[in-house]
Amino acid sequence: MGLRVERIPTWKDNYTYLLVCDETGDAAVVDAPEVEPVARRVEKTGARVSQILSTHHHPDHSMANPELAKRYSAPVLGHASDRERLPGFTRGLEEGDTVAVGNQVAHVLHIPAHTRGHIAYVFDDALAVFSGDTMFAAGCGRLFEGTPAMMFAAFAKLGALPDATRVFCGHEYTESNLVFAAHVEPENLAVRRKLDRVRKMREHAAADWHDATETEMTVPSTLAEERATNPFLRAPDVAELGRRRARKDDFRG
Repeated sequence: MGLRVERIPTWKDNYTYLLVCDETGDAAVVDAPEVEPVARRVEKTGARVSQILSTHHHPDHSMANPELAKRYSAPVLGHASDRERLPGFTRGLEEGDTVAVGNQVAHVLHIPAHTRGHIAYVFDDALAVFSGDTMFAAGCGRLFEGTPAMMFAAFAKLGALPDATRVFCGHEYTESNLVFAAHVEPENLAVRRKLDRVRKMREHAAADWHDATETEMTVPSTLAEERATNPFLRAPDVAELGRRRARKDDFRG
């Protein structure tokens, strides 16, 4: 018994998550751009949605907040600084605050860089972090509102989590991220092995992401995998992370 994570394919390549406390049936929705895929999964599981959690304000992670909030009479939580930007905003969170989903409790990390108000939800007992568009499997988000120094600090926070922590990120970008990682570190055997494995998983991917099956979803990874394969977590300093992010922005491999 613990925290069950339902992965819901939404939008073009987004992951929305339904978090269910197996002991109580209480649930939370994380990063939802669409209502219907979420509503179908909630109905299928019989969970009771009690809150809507957002990692950041971008529409592909939050457009469905107001309608979901109305449907489930649930508050919308996000970083306090996003009060005017996050659709349906109800309650502001800061670093160190906690959020309970039934008997499962997450603490909040403020990890700005992709956006100023980006946060992660860390469920310590469940060994799960919901990292939005800051840390991807083998990648990191674009620096839309921050700097390499901010991303380096964010990765230091995420990188301090235990090896077994599962990383639930915001998009199915794993294959392309690993191609770039192999370009950055061509001698990294862990990258090459994971890229081979991911390519096999994605070989018969559904044409429509909404129809994605469990076997083709490459998320979650783990912090141990990220330490071995993520070129941004592996960057030794701010300057190198900045160089790698700039190269990734223009990479067409």
